Amino acid sequence: MSRLALRQAETEEPALVRSERSSSGYWNVSFDRNCKTKAYKAEVVRDGRKVTLGRCATAEEAAMLIARTPEGQEAAAAPTAPPPTSAEEARRQALAEGLTLQKSERSNAGYRGVAFRSGRRMPYEAQVTRGGKDVFLGAFATAEEAALCYARSSEAQAAAVALLEPPRMTAEEALRQAEAEGLTLVRSQVNGTGYRNVISKSGSKHGSVRRPYEAQVKRGGQTVHLGYFATPEEAALCYARSPEAQALAAEPPPLTAEEALRQAEAEGLTLLRAESNQSGYKGVSINRNSTIRPYQPLVKRGGRLSYLGAFATVEEAALCYARTPEAQAAAAAAAAAAAPPALPPLTAEEAQAQAEAEGLTLLKSASSSTGFKGVALEIHHKTKPYRAEVRRGGERAFLCRCATAEEAALHVARSSAAHAAAPQPPATSSRKRKATTTEEQPPSTPVLTLECQFEGERRLSERFEELEECRERGILTEEEYAQKRAELMACF
Repeated sequence: MSRLALRQAETEEPALVRSERSSSGYWNVSFDRNCKTKAYKAEVVRDGRKVTLGRCATAEEAAMLIARTPEGQEAAAAPTAPPPTSAEEARRQALAEGLTLQKSERSNAGYRGVAFRSGRRMPYEAQVTRGGKDVFLGAFATAEEAALCYARSSEAQAAAVALLEPPRMTAEEALRQAEAEGLTLVRSQVNGTGYRNVISKSGSKHGSVRRPYEAQVKRGGQTVHLGYFATPEEAALCYARSPEAQALAAEPPPLTAEEALRQAEAEGLTLLRAESNQSGYKGVSINRNSTIRPYQPLVKRGGRLSYLGAFATVEEAALCYARTPEAQAAAAAAAAAAAPPALPPLTAEEAQAQAEAEGLTLLKSASSSTGFKGVALEIHHKTKPYRAEVRRGGERAFLCRCATAEEAALHVARSSAAHAAAPQPPATSSRKRKATTTEEQPPSTPVLTLECQFEGERRLSERFEELEECRERGILTEEEYAQKRAELMACF
């Protein structure tokens, strides 16, 4: 059958493409041991996919199928591949091209990027890792030729450059080098390595046994890899050399709690307290993942929280927040809303004594249920039922609320309207004053005002109802109730 295929090939003039790298001796013809009748398979690659042409009993017949395809004709027209390179020739060629055949104790072939596959005509395969996937470079007769193919790849050249880096530093050498360069290796209690921005990669696929510590830095919101190192001190030294670490080291030292309070007082700022916040200050949150600078001031701008920084003490973070326009506006609103400390209410006797001390007169009024002008009784206010008000510009002006009618009358007497409404004694001569003193003074009886005269029975009944409700609520004692009732009865 094989002779017939050869004669047919000579008649049709297709060229059977031979290959010393294939176990069958022909290009793209593979031998399948599991198939007894037709062990030779012919296949080609079209549009990035393998296309099987058929299975044959002999290698020549399978090669004939390939020779009739456009791929086979193109391979026949291509120049013949050079013969396999021996180990000595591969070494000389690598030296001529300035390449290094990288040794590896992990590889079963003895070279990096080379794997040995037993039972094959070309047992040494060269491969690299690209984009997280293994990429096949070729199969070769010797390990040196496969290592030469790997050395020509960009990945191998990058690895060769990494081998030319300075030797690994010990912990003591890294500390001495940092001191010589005037750098500070920033410690971190949260990080397992003990240094800031240094991560251990010993248990991951990215790190290595020789260099398990990775130094990284955050730039533009993304984590940037700086390199792998043998000791955490060497990785911390690499981070300390970065612009980010130097900018952080150039910042002023953190303020203590006392210094932050003094600075706020010097700037005239108020550190707003907040009992609902865990930090105790408004606008300051606590980052549990940080032990060096756990306090972070935040301010709401445009419906979003804006990060202001990180600080070692809560007072310094509150000072940073107090410097913002939002905090100053909140402090001004809080100061405006804060009422002055309330003075203890005056009793009736204390109010009358204070009025006498100030030279004021508590204006009596028979028409008012309280007995004083400008003082109204509002029974729905339990603690301070007496309302003090005056008339200004034809309208009522509220003054305050008091616990006793006498205290409310004192506030009315202090107002400018009360002073203007107070009756002034007429100017009389000395003779008239003598005559007045000698005359018998009539008993003090309540005088009906015009307002009282026109109120009528309806107003009187309302006053009595108010007095009854005040007595029921306990606002007026029995003696006060009897006195107020007698005054109302005397008015009418």
